[in-house]
Amino acid sequence: MAPQDATMYWLSGRTRNDLFLLYCFDDVGRETDELRAFIARRSSDIAELRVRLREVRGDMDYPSWVRCEFAAQQFVEHTLPQPDWSSVTAALGELVGTGVDAVQRPWRLHVFRAITGAPGYEDRGRALVTVLQISHALADGRRAAALARALFAQNPQPVAGVREEGGASVGRMSGGTPSMGALGLLRFPGDFAATVVRGFHAARARRQLGELTASGELPGPGPDFVPSIVNRTVLEGQQDHQVRMMVFAAAALRVPGRTLTVIALTAISLALARHLSDRGAPIDRLGAQVPVALPRPPSGRKTYPRNNFRSVGVDLLADEPDLRRRADGIAEALADRRQRAQHPLLSAQDRVTAGLPAPLLRRDVDRYPLETVPPKIAGHTVVSSVDRGPADLAFGGGTVRFTAGFPAIGSVMHLTHGIHGIGDTITVSLHADPVTVPDLDSYAVLLRAALLEVVSALE
Repeated sequence: MAPQDATMYWLSGRTRNDLFLLYCFDDVGRETDELRAFIARRSSDIAELRVRLREVRGDMDYPSWVRCEFAAQQFVEHTLPQPDWSSVTAALGELVGTGVDAVQRPWRLHVFRAITGAPGYEDRGRALVTVLQISHALADGRRAAALARALFAQNPQPVAGVREEGGASVGRMSGGTPSMGALGLLRFPGDFAATVVRGFHAARARRQLGELTASGELPGPGPDFVPSIVNRTVLEGQQDHQVRMMVFAAAALRVPGRTLTVIALTAISLALARHLSDRGAPIDRLGAQVPVALPRPPSGRKTYPRNNFRSVGVDLLADEPDLRRRADGIAEALADRRQRAQHPLLSAQDRVTAGLPAPLLRRDVDRYPLETVPPKIAGHTVVSSVDRGPADLAFGGGTVRFTAGFPAIGSVMHLTHGIHGIGDTITVSLHADPVTVPDLDSYAVLLRAALLEVVSALE
């Protein structure tokens, strides 16, 4: 298991970080047993979904993925007080505060039947709402979308396996041995020595990065920001969750020459500034954390991480009144952050972590101060954008209509945004803690208006 993925797994014991991928289909009335049988059968053909984690005693080595079969608890049908969209939204608020146990099974499918009032269903039929919950140790956003596509595609294509220890793919893993802890202990001196050597290389890479940055050949790192009222400390046990979704026709949010991510970031800069002002807590500068996909590691790498991304901080230029110039500036800042995040020299630090003995990384994860908000942060909110492809998915005989996702909230980020498209629809999703964002509906109204305002200004 790659250290990045182990970090995600160990963090899940301290904070909720699962991925939740919502897909809304037409409900044509198929029996639940038939739906469950379909998921069991389809998942059995996807090697990535036939695994669970095996831990090593004392965390003397990294966990490994081992084979397993579909289990009954991986299909959960929810009974609601009323089978309507508001009840689904309320249930999702509770659901996104949960976590799967990857040692048992790293994914689960939640199903809501015969739902009325879902977006696009106000005047027709009923919806079948599914939520694929996946451990972040198993996949990042792009990979999770690929797994969901394999699960629901009418003409499924194989999902490329992730190379694991020794170059084996998931489908060919041996499943480890009882002596793994002992082997990890035996490797500890060598791994530690390799970490020291990689540390020297990383220090040299940092110097080179500094030189490239000073010369202007490479954009600098993202700026820091002062926390706002949506970044106040809330202890994990006191944190609740709520979600909202706005579904748009893709054409309503498309502007030639502009990416959807930039349009969304520009709109969020307006809506969040207005939200803070309405609550009597405006701030001068706003920023967002944006996950950026990284290139595949070199073919010689021992492991290939399932979480292959880096989060970058982007200035939202809230003090620029001209929306066209603001969008231009955000696009330039995002391009700069992406260029730096994907630079090979920045991977040197990743290689230090890749060689870190498991006990040391586990210690670092356990000691990381999740309960405090630092005086400077990389952004006030998270904005995750994933294109989930064409609308050629189906479940239970019904066609997919829209998709959504809810980036996790934590000790710093208490308001996150998901931007997800499939076919000719785009869903803007919100995930927040009601303690720090007490009126998410009001913020959703501000954001909807800001999206339309930005599209109008950029056309």
